[in-house]
Amino acid sequence: MKFSLFYFDGDGDTAVGDRYRLLMDSARFADANDFTALWVPERHFHAFGGLYPNPSTIHTALAMVTQRIQLRSGSIVLPLHHPVRVAEEISVVDNLSGGRVGVGIASGWTRDEFVLSREPYGSRRSLMWRNYEVISKLLAGEHVSLEHADGQVTEARTLPRPVQPRIPFWVASQSTETFIEAGRRGVNVLTALLGETLEGLAPKIQAYRRSLEKHGHDPASGTVTIMAHTFLGADAAQVKATVTGPFGDYLRTHYHLLEGLARSMGLDIALENFSQDDLDSLIQFGIEGFMRGRSLIGTPDGAAETVEALAAAGVDEIACLIDFVQDYGLAMGGLPHLLVLARRYAPVPALSKAV
Repeated sequence: MKFSLFYFDGDGDTAVGDRYRLLMDSARFADANDFTALWVPERHFHAFGGLYPNPSTIHTALAMVTQRIQLRSGSIVLPLHHPVRVAEEISVVDNLSGGRVGVGIASGWTRDEFVLSREPYGSRRSLMWRNYEVISKLLAGEHVSLEHADGQVTEARTLPRPVQPRIPFWVASQSTETFIEAGRRGVNVLTALLGETLEGLAPKIQAYRRSLEKHGHDPASGTVTIMAHTFLGADAAQVKATVTGPFGDYLRTHYHLLEGLARSMGLDIALENFSQDDLDSLIQFGIEGFMRGRSLIGTPDGAAETVEALAAAGVDEIACLIDFVQDYGLAMGGLPHLLVLARRYAPVPALSKAV
């Protein structure tokens, strides 16, 4: 199992100094301790995660303070951008980092984001894949035909050239159809346990592997990365006491997580019908639910069971979310415990032959 850090912290709306201190210092920690990647999202018009409106901008800074770790977007909302601009930014960061870029793509999350697009919200999935095709060609050094507003066509080739001969791509995947399409195209998948159980996710991963093989790709070559809420410490009771307040606040701003968790457990809820006491009880239920097999919250020993279950389901990498614990000291203090867990699953070095 590989381990990465996935940033979704910071509301971006609080008048505090040094907003990116946690990002920079935890990135240095991950880089020095052989974590696989640093993921940053693309977020617009929402306080939570509002520190990250453009992954390429953030990765330009991270490229300067890291040396080995991969820098990944999670994810660029392709329907919101011209593919030329995306290809250029990816290539610049790949050059600045010495060939360490990975790209997650998504079709979009909310309708509000599409004020940035000239295409309708309903066309987002097909537009994502069309833009992906153009970006892939540009990154490979090919010319593509681009149309002017007046209908004229220009043959264009972007610069600079990336360092890597082939940039690795992930696609944000929840539906079985997206898993299968990712396999057809030979791209990796980025997923999460939102509105389902691990038992529901495993068949999607199997469908992805079958699709890879069916379309001529090595079925073992694709990486399945799963996002997981993460906060580890030495004592489970202390961890629970620490996270209950901030995780409860997080769930209050992300009702869809509560609804998804409830549905996965066979409960049909409508949050608008809940009283405040009922909502508080549901949030406590949500905290308990995420701590039982849906996150890495607790101790390294306790989280190992979740890691084993994810591996058995076919997951290759856990993208550990830095999100609901936004206190610098607490978040940084949890990383050494995460490192203890990650080192349990580090590849065993091959023994050198005796001379």
